[in-house]
Amino acid sequence: MVPILTLTFVARGYSPDHVIHMALATSMATIIPGAFASARTHHKLGAVNWRVVRQMTPGILLGTLSGTVFAFYSTTTFLKSFFVAFICFLAFQMVLGVRLAEFFASQRGEERGLPGWAGLTLFGFGMGFVSALAGIGGAVLSILFLTWAKVRMHEAIGTAAAIGLPLALVGTIGFVVTGYADHGLPPWSVGYVYLPAFFGIALTSFIVAPYGARLAHRLPVETLKKVFMIFLVGLAIKMAVSV
Repeated sequence: MVPILTLTFVARGYSPDHVIHMALATSMATIIPGAFASARTHHKLGAVNWRVVRQMTPGILLGTLSGTVFAFYSTTTFLKSFFVAFICFLAFQMVLGVRLAEFFASQRGEERGLPGWAGLTLFGFGMGFVSALAGIGGAVLSILFLTWAKVRMHEAIGTAAAIGLPLALVGTIGFVVTGYADHGLPPWSVGYVYLPAFFGIALTSFIVAPYGARLAHRLPVETLKKVFMIFLVGLAIKMAVSV
């Protein structure tokens, strides 16, 4: 969503100083309804580790708010560079998954498990900070971390969904508040959140997501990973060139 929104805002002639901030904020806002529905479903299925959610949440809230403030003071060039670097990391981990972490841990002979309250809070802070700068709900980072900590995959996915809700909520609030201090935003903006894009994405994703889900179950996992990786990197490069 971030590169597509950025390119859309550029095409509409919005200020280059605002387009990435608006894309990050709007992307974060669109996560809220999906995260709520997903967390509720996973909770009903008993796939949410609420102890992890509770212990991560303070760090997530502080880290995400810090990330939105940092983004406010960051230049478009820095945000663009950070996002492209993050996309490259995302593509890399999509190919290797947790296998690289498994390899290094096996070399050290470590017995892994979930860390204590301090470790989960610290990870939540870092994840929230990075997620605010990338406009994401943190699922890719939290699932990678939880599976590395030997949490079974279904529980890792359900817990990541529950974590995504407070992250998206506080991230959206942070971008709204900081956006009010920035002048020259286009009409129909609430802070950095651009309402037409928010409602358009929320509505259409609700309609078409079931079709995408059914298609995903018919395609080989490795094929999906490669196609999505190429799609993400291509979008990131296009965004870097256009802004």
